[in-house]
Amino acid sequence: MFAVEWTRKKGWGIPQIKPLQNLSMHPATSALHYAIQLFEGMKAYRTVDNRIAMFRPMHNMDRMLRTAQRAALPEFDKEEFLKCISELIRVDNEWVPFSTKASLYIRPTFISTEQTLGVNVPNSALLYCILCPVGPYFETGAFEPVSLMADPKYIRAFPGGVGAYKLGSNYGPTIEVQQEAQSRGCQQVLWLYGDDHEVTEVGTMNVFVYWINEEGEKELVTMPLSTGIILPGVTRNSLIELASDWGEFKVTERRFNMGDVKKALKENRLIEMFGAGTACVVCPINRILYMDEELLIPTMDSGAELSKRFLNVLTDIQYGRVESDWSHTVMDSSEAARIHSI
Repeated sequence: MFAVEWTRKKGWGIPQIKPLQNLSMHPATSALHYAIQLFEGMKAYRTVDNRIAMFRPMHNMDRMLRTAQRAALPEFDKEEFLKCISELIRVDNEWVPFSTKASLYIRPTFISTEQTLGVNVPNSALLYCILCPVGPYFETGAFEPVSLMADPKYIRAFPGGVGAYKLGSNYGPTIEVQQEAQSRGCQQVLWLYGDDHEVTEVGTMNVFVYWINEEGEKELVTMPLSTGIILPGVTRNSLIELASDWGEFKVTERRFNMGDVKKALKENRLIEMFGAGTACVVCPINRILYMDEELLIPTMDSGAELSKRFLNVLTDIQYGRVESDWSHTVMDSSEAARIHSI
């Protein structure tokens, strides 16, 4: 693991890479009492040409710094932290799976270590990072459709809140709702907002709809970041950039609601609906339990062509089947081969 301590009096300490070990904290540590903590989610991949690479990691560093500012935690040097994470991966390079169906999950974490019972700006903090190899996010596999429970009585985030930040406090309260979704035969929760039930996120992913809009245009639509209630996902941003570069259909960031989804379904205009995130990359949606109404989403009827195209393009970049400046090399093939042979 990587770890570095900070105090208001001394600033940042000496960064360390050390054996994975338990953290020792005072019972009054404010990360435990007031949720002054945050995390990021990233991956490293062993490419087909035997490099080890990360996917657009500076986007994660940017988001982590924004979240730290919102959590009243100290600023850190993004470039230096990325160098530290890269060195940790180099040290633990054998944990990066020799597979194009698995990867190394990277969990940078930032917590207050203030030992005072009081809701105040922390005077001490710990920035650390741990790693673990992972396979497909869902038990059903890497590209199997999921079903969603959409119940407007549950709200994940709201304008002026912290839904746009990677805070642990955004995730804990969703677990009970996730359990309810599973008890009702669904795998994930489709989070809605407002009186008109705006579509915001699915589980821990951003959500996209591909349809023919009411003007007769093919359109890819997702909730805009300007609402402040969705996470600025790295995968989300990548899909928007890819689709915009293709120029084959309209790409729109705007609000839409369940009434729009139902109307598009009724008029046979909805083509695909899918989630997007680091864990699963792209995940097709085939059913929504909207309150007590079952909506069948035709994503798989046409083979989920757009979803699969996005998945293939991104995984081709991640595993080095195509060259891209979105791939950040941590260890080149010659160094990886030399270390593996020792």
